[in-house]
Amino acid sequence: QVQLVESGGGLVQAGGSLRLSCAASGGTFSSYHMGWFRQAPGKERAFVAAISRGGVNTDYADSVKGRFTISRDNAKSTVYLQMNSLEPEDTAIYYCAADRGPFSSSRVTSETPYDYWGQGTQVTVSS
Repeated sequence: QVQLVESGGGLVQAGGSLRLSCAASGGTFSSYHMGWFRQAPGKERAFVAAISRGGVNTDYADSVKGRFTISRDNAKSTVYLQMNSLEPEDTAIYYCAADRGPFSSSRVTSETPYDYWGQGTQVTVSS
């Protein structure tokens, strides 16, 4: 059983930056590829970014490409999401998730395969 705890959310002005962290415990972190998803008010949860077990492969939603960067530190069992040039449309609850399956674009962009989820951290971007 893997536990995931997100942190780093908050209130920021448009154009600002935040770095989210997701700390994992209770499992072998390097066995999972990791994803970030977000859920805006009144909308379904949506894919943001994913990173493979060794950190070599990444994938991003078109809406965040060039602004967000996902990374991981397997020694610290932590995955990060660096968010730059934030926009009000980025306001959402951000969740990290872990998946034991193979890393492919068609798989990591769907929330269905992910085995474990964190509780989420709120990000609010003011205009």
